Amino acid sequence: MGIVRPDESLRVEIEEFRRMLLSCAGVHGRKDEEEFRDRRITTKGGHNDVIMQEKPVCVTSGVSFLGLAIVNQLLLRGYSVRIIVTNEEDVEMVREMEMSGEMRVVNNNTRAVIAKFTEVESLTEAFEGCYGVFHTAAFVDPAGLSGYSKSMADLEVKASENVMEACARTSSVRKCVLTSSLLACIWQDKSGSDLSTVINHDCWSNESLCIDKKLWYALGKLRAEKAAWKVAEERGLKLVTICPGLITGPEFVCRNSTATIAYLKGAKEMYADGLLATVDVNRLAEAHVCVFEAMNKTAFGRYICFDHIVEREDEAEKLAMETGMQINTILGNASSNFPIRFELSNMKLSRLMSKTLQCCNES
Repeated sequence: MGIVRPDESLRVEIEEFRRMLLSCAGVHGRKDEEEFRDRRITTKGGHNDVIMQEKPVCVTSGVSFLGLAIVNQLLLRGYSVRIIVTNEEDVEMVREMEMSGEMRVVNNNTRAVIAKFTEVESLTEAFEGCYGVFHTAAFVDPAGLSGYSKSMADLEVKASENVMEACARTSSVRKCVLTSSLLACIWQDKSGSDLSTVINHDCWSNESLCIDKKLWYALGKLRAEKAAWKVAEERGLKLVTICPGLITGPEFVCRNSTATIAYLKGAKEMYADGLLATVDVNRLAEAHVCVFEAMNKTAFGRYICFDHIVEREDEAEKLAMETGMQINTILGNASSNFPIRFELSNMKLSRLMSKTLQCCNES
């Protein structure tokens, strides 16, 4: 039989319990205030709500095809954005994009900053004051040629290490989102006895296979992502990586020519294996921001991102036409010795984004 206590005694116990909860909340609240300073402040202005960020975020290569899309997604959500560029010409490009409306600036909430990916100190200075960093890892061929060489892969790895180290050194930076590639996941050794036919966020491409096939873009993305994870783990930096398929969208070949051509090296085998996937640049940018905002709660690790798999001959022909490639570079029986069809899974990202959308609809 339970014991019935007087009301006054019960009220005292409840009050003591309430004080204990408030005390605990105060401790955690101070920690949250220190770690999560990207909290949004909403103020009412007329019929519109104005959202301001306490701290800006940073986008490297912010004038690139993907970088610009991420910048615009951030601006739409009320962030202040610091755009990292490497030269004065790109600073002028930012101004032109702002004036033309290609960059959706409101209340002067963007700023272009020049930094060198070869110098950690330069990046640290550029990141200072920013809460988060989006490293889009967008590189162009320094020789001005269409393609991606082994030396570019080495440059990408070093830049990734420097960006992560700069994030770790910068007192304000709390988290980073790195753009990797689906190519860092799909190139598997098909002769292995433990080969899985499902390619998801847990899969890593075989480095030796990439070298043997001279898949330098895949190798660069693979090594750059691994280097980023190594630095992040050693330095205690919160990191998430996104591995997108071939990035498409309006004028994607013109805006992203080097990466497009480099990505499609090995396209015949990817197509035969069911692994030639694409993603619209705006969808990918939305995924970046969604993951960034969920890093304080549920987002972690790696995410595969694609919205279409090229599986039919007419789709392959359309892609070849869009990229100016010969159709036989995509269609063929390159994988006839390995009659394996893989399944791509982006379930981890889909679940995260659907939960985010559900929360937005409920709020």
